[in-house]
Amino acid sequence: MIRIVIADDHAIVRDGLKQLLSAADGIEVAGEAKDGHEAIACVRDLTFDLLLLDMSMPGKSGIELIRQVHAEKPKLRILVLSMHEEHQYAVRAIRAGASGYITKESAARQLVEAIRKVAGGGAFISAEVAEQLALGAMPGAKGQPHEALSDREFQVFRMIAEGHGVSDIAANLKLSVKTVSTHKANILHKMGMTHANELIRYALDHGLV
Repeated sequence: MIRIVIADDHAIVRDGLKQLLSAADGIEVAGEAKDGHEAIACVRDLTFDLLLLDMSMPGKSGIELIRQVHAEKPKLRILVLSMHEEHQYAVRAIRAGASGYITKESAARQLVEAIRKVAGGGAFISAEVAEQLALGAMPGAKGQPHEALSDREFQVFRMIAEGHGVSDIAANLKLSVKTVSTHKANILHKMGMTHANELIRYALDHGLV
């Protein structure tokens, strides 16, 4: 029996996933979490095999949450279920400690297969993501400018590209305005740009928003 915990901030999504999995043999939902705090509580208090994790939840989420879960329970398998297309987050999620990445759009077709593969010790990623990981591991590999950003910088970069101001980003991420401004300055420097409009154009051109 594969015991899983579903972490997603939308009750309707959790209910839909439970209904989908109820028809699958050998899979049992052992718990639910609606935010990062509850997800960590489940990791600490429950015995289960796989965390089915939404990338975008209130509070701690995304890459930061994956890193914490992996640090606390290195053997726990993590399968990311995300609204974001693979090219936006999958490589970062895998490098942070996840073993698979599936979009919500394809979940109905692939979720059971992905759970079984990841719980069995394998990885569930596309050929494109596998290629990106392989290329990034090669000596002297140089990726695209946004790939040089830290996970937090990448998060701030995407929010800037979506049109959020520094104050809004600070409130959303529970950071100081000064910290977000520093991240913004570092992002512009690393990407060789001088203005937020350039970041927006870059994000659009590369399908990052």
